[in-house]
Amino acid sequence: NVSCDFSITCPQCLVQMSRIIISCKILLITGVMITPGICEGYLLKRRKWPLKGWHKRYFVLEGGTLRYSKSHQDVSRGRVQGSLDVSLAVMSINKKSNRIDLDTGDILYHIKVNVLNKCCAKQRNSVSSYLNDKCYVFPPQRQRVMTSSTFGMNKLITNLIILLFTYLEASTTRKYRASISRTPNNFVPKSTGRRTALPAHCPDNSHVGLMAILYNNIGKDLARVSMPAALNEPVNLLQRLCEELEYSELLDVANNTPDPYQRMVYIAAFAISGYTTATFRNRYKPFNPVLGETYECIREDRGFRFISEQVCHHPPISACHAESENFTFWQDQRWKNKFWGKSLEILPTGMVNVTLSRYGDHYEWNKVVTCIHNVLSQQRYLEHYGEVTIQNLKNSTCTCKITFVKSRYWGSDTNKNEVQGTVLDQGGSVIHRFGGLWHEGIFCDTLPTPKCIWKPNSQPKDYLQFYGFSTFAMELNELTPDLRPFLPPTDTRLRPDQRMLEEGNVSGADRKKDEIEELQRERRKELAKKGSEHTPRFFRKAKDSSGRDVWLNTGTYWELRQNPGFAKLENITLW
Repeated sequence: NVSCDFSITCPQCLVQMSRIIISCKILLITGVMITPGICEGYLLKRRKWPLKGWHKRYFVLEGGTLRYSKSHQDVSRGRVQGSLDVSLAVMSINKKSNRIDLDTGDILYHIKVNVLNKCCAKQRNSVSSYLNDKCYVFPPQRQRVMTSSTFGMNKLITNLIILLFTYLEASTTRKYRASISRTPNNFVPKSTGRRTALPAHCPDNSHVGLMAILYNNIGKDLARVSMPAALNEPVNLLQRLCEELEYSELLDVANNTPDPYQRMVYIAAFAISGYTTATFRNRYKPFNPVLGETYECIREDRGFRFISEQVCHHPPISACHAESENFTFWQDQRWKNKFWGKSLEILPTGMVNVTLSRYGDHYEWNKVVTCIHNVLSQQRYLEHYGEVTIQNLKNSTCTCKITFVKSRYWGSDTNKNEVQGTVLDQGGSVIHRFGGLWHEGIFCDTLPTPKCIWKPNSQPKDYLQFYGFSTFAMELNELTPDLRPFLPPTDTRLRPDQRMLEEGNVSGADRKKDEIEELQRERRKELAKKGSEHTPRFFRKAKDSSGRDVWLNTGTYWELRQNPGFAKLENITLW
């Protein structure tokens, strides 16, 4: 409480500023967070090339992200020239030139404001006494900003200084990385008797004219574009849904965790674990299922059984359902693919659902965007970004927010594959924090015993020669003699083009793939002539609690499989 506005010429303000800094440190130690705010204004930014002179730019600091444009109008129109995550940058202050330097690892930003040039040397020295040349890396979980226009300086530059003084801890993300790297895998797969390698190595597809294919279809939904078989991997989207259950033991743990907040942490870890399948899978794409195609998976070793079906062709919709003693898992996913010149975005819609048998919880969450960068080169890499919200539809005790952090556009590895999450109570207070990397593991330091709650299994031998598949993925398309009589003829494992590709017969897979797609077009024409539509066999269309269209399991698959058996039933011909 002071009697005047903050000013560089007011000694009382300088004293108050020192108290603010001390208070910020106390708040940090005690865990009390400062209310976030938005700061914006004009600053001088040093030119990148040839590193001479200064540009006047309009900066906005919001939620720990600093972005800039030429003017306020450009910012309001979304025309951003650049941005950086202040929480993951090294920031230092140059006392002589009243300048702040932000080192992102790839780019060094120099930012300054001229407001101090109206001050006398004595007053500048008073301000400089609060500044030092030390560098700090700020934790991403604590991107909180004060909005007071202290020192009479530009509000934006003041907030950067306060950040420098306030958050002296090491980066939370780096702590997570260190904790995860020292933690052994908490789940070591036992030998299942299933195969540990594919019949043939993945083909070299560098000769495929991908550039011509994609540029002829810019802006289109690539689900409608036929691709050469050499670009595919020998699994399809129905099987990829099953891959999300690779770490189903997290749901088993959740079902045996009494505390609802800790239970939510394991549900969140399961939601994140489904993305790790993409770690080494950027060179090939899954097969697109044809309408009516199905896939079953029975895993006695993991205690669940799974069924999926392609229920719609335009738009393509894949529905799945899995059940065990501990949980039920279901979703229907609609994928939209957009090619934007250098990158390919995969935008999933639909919600993921999990219920736990012991507590009756019903969790629901969305999925984030997956983007393949440098899609036209052999240096492709993949990232996920966006926000996930997990809700328990049975009660509102807690919710969960997960952020898949988008990496910087200039390719820094500082926050590559980073994920952060919080579990909140009904009042919005944070109960648990967790974070890490979706390809390395998740660490939670707010549990009674801080620990790594999930870490991906180690990859099998020669995995890069087998499409980057995990051990679980290699087992998905395996077809054993004792299993074949029980499968319906629509099961993915009986699809000839996918089987040919797995066995290394790429040219045969191409020919058969064209035949299957042509057969699908003919079936669609025949249905149109009759004025009818395809009816899914094992899923039905319904509405969820929010009025969205969903596809739910009819419960008939396993009954028909056992009695009378699919071999005794009438089945559609897909290939």
